[in-house]
Amino acid sequence: MQLNGKVAVVTGSGRGLGLAYAKALAAAGAAVVVNDVDAGTAAAAVKEIEDAGGRAVAQPAEVGTAQAAQTLVDRAVDAFGRLDIMVTNAGVLRDRVLWKMTDDDFDTVVRVHLRGTFTCVRAAVQHMREQGDGGRVIVAGSPAGQRGNFGQTNYAAAKAGIAAMVRTWAMELERAGITANAVIPVAATAMTRTIPAFAPHIEALEQHGTPLPDSLRKAEGFGTPEDVAPLVAFLASDAAAGITGQCIGIGGDRLALWSHPQEIAVAYADGGWSAETIAAAWPVSVGRTPETYGIPAPRTQEETAR
Repeated sequence: MQLNGKVAVVTGSGRGLGLAYAKALAAAGAAVVVNDVDAGTAAAAVKEIEDAGGRAVAQPAEVGTAQAAQTLVDRAVDAFGRLDIMVTNAGVLRDRVLWKMTDDDFDTVVRVHLRGTFTCVRAAVQHMREQGDGGRVIVAGSPAGQRGNFGQTNYAAAKAGIAAMVRTWAMELERAGITANAVIPVAATAMTRTIPAFAPHIEALEQHGTPLPDSLRKAEGFGTPEDVAPLVAFLASDAAAGITGQCIGIGGDRLALWSHPQEIAVAYADGGWSAETIAAAWPVSVGRTPETYGIPAPRTQEETAR
């Protein structure tokens, strides 16, 4: 899993999952461009990496625009001479139910997550193709993008779009030797702190160093950012050269491959369907076992004990 001589950009890597990714890549030998919207946070992350013996530089920017994306690529090339790995992790939340979600709530999340991923990956692969020796695109998906989640129209839509882009990029970039995969993490972060079943465990972990219990690490696949980071290091390595177009889940002790959407039941009618024949066929054919939706709610300690 050595990444000596490789150069990576990790967006949103000043803290949380992004910082864990940047540290894992640096520990494997890659030079890393640390990006955060806050310059002080980015600088502190660089110091942490350098204190551990790694190489890193900071590039503050708010991802979403083509200009910000190009700035990150240019920083990698100027500081380290090349770019091999683009990890898009930057994100924001504006959670509200549909009828209360504003245009700004929607546009902000889509701009950072979906457009930010698009612009950063586009700028990166343009340079990787010019280099001519392949590369790695690793983007951040979410269970919300795979299944939907209450109050997250904007976030779920952006993450579903990211998964679709990965599948498209896997085809478009194959001849250039560039892989594209999505990581679907489940970890103790500011985003998951609001979930009642996770909150007390995250608090105990942060305040007292209490390890997360097996009921979370295995049953829920829920862990720390450091549990997720090895997947990013693996996907960035030569060992993952044959893996592309995949959505891969990781959290706690669990590693999983998410399925792509596909037809699961089919029915036919000679000459086509009318509304009436669909209504008659639905409960006994394609609609017999409808698909579930939404992220299954984790159980609290009290619920588990009952």
